[in-house]
Amino acid sequence: MFGGNTDIGIDLGTANILVYVKGKGIVLNEPSVVAVEKSSNKILAVGAEARDMLGRTPQGIVAVRPLKEGVIANYTITQKMLEYIVNKVAGRSFFFKPRVMTCIPVHITSVEKRAVLEATIQAGVSKTYLIEEPLAAALGAGLDIMVPSGKMVVDIGGGTTDIAILSLGGVVDSDSVRIGGDKFDESIVRFVKKEYNVLIGDMTGESIKKQIGNVHSGGENKSMSVRGRDGINGLPTTVTVTSEDVRKALEEPLEALLSRIRSVLEKCPPELSADIVDNGIYLTGGGALLGGIAQVIEEDTGIHVLVAESPLDCVAVGTGKALDNLDKLRPGAIYSNAMF
Repeated sequence: MFGGNTDIGIDLGTANILVYVKGKGIVLNEPSVVAVEKSSNKILAVGAEARDMLGRTPQGIVAVRPLKEGVIANYTITQKMLEYIVNKVAGRSFFFKPRVMTCIPVHITSVEKRAVLEATIQAGVSKTYLIEEPLAAALGAGLDIMVPSGKMVVDIGGGTTDIAILSLGGVVDSDSVRIGGDKFDESIVRFVKKEYNVLIGDMTGESIKKQIGNVHSGGENKSMSVRGRDGINGLPTTVTVTSEDVRKALEEPLEALLSRIRSVLEKCPPELSADIVDNGIYLTGGGALLGGIAQVIEEDTGIHVLVAESPLDCVAVGTGKALDNLDKLRPGAIYSNAMF
């Protein structure tokens, strides 16, 4: 717990919430899951403890993800989750309330922006700001975006992938597609059902992706045994899934993602295009860890692709750095509660 005038950066992700505290680094990394008692709406658990309850709760208790595709799907539970996180990190105080920078996907509506701002304010902070995810990701990856040189970031999160070209402390062009880790998991679940007639849960789909997932045709073909429910007799069964299965399962969402990356590159001003060829494309977010994804993007675009050193932490670290550089970022790059 860190008292005083704490500056906090929050990566409010669909899959995970990461919290960065100035001078301390990443102090919290929890799944974006909340366990709630239905009758009273009382929060019973947040984060890893609540995630373990997904699909396993008794009657009267529900484990939910209050964020869907990068935006708030359940305002009340999101606000309570943020309050829990702020209190855990900064403590309860009537005199010292932290400043908070929260990330948002690019191209979300003003209503969705206001919802994030209000939920954060209700959590008990003094001042709240919003920053677009690719801008935060670039700062967190250590890119110098204040200079007149184009940098391209592809931030593959749980609910969305944000693609942006950055220069002089702001976003020059961007796109956001509601494809990310969750869509990949769902695609794997559907493929296993179609190919093997076995029903598995999203958490099993995620486990397959993390352990043997590789989307590059020349990648190593691994296999693993997974348990599920037989689609014919309804009994528990075990099936062997391979990396090739994962590659086939992810063909469709990956092609949609590649199409949007190409679209942003096609709209890029010529001078910045030359910079991107020189600097490469930077991958951040949990999706950057998917086997072979950097090679697939590189082969599709013809531009060198680099995976950030700690892709999962980039956005959270970047939100903290943004609070230190409010005066240097281009006007319009940051939103605050004073604007709404």
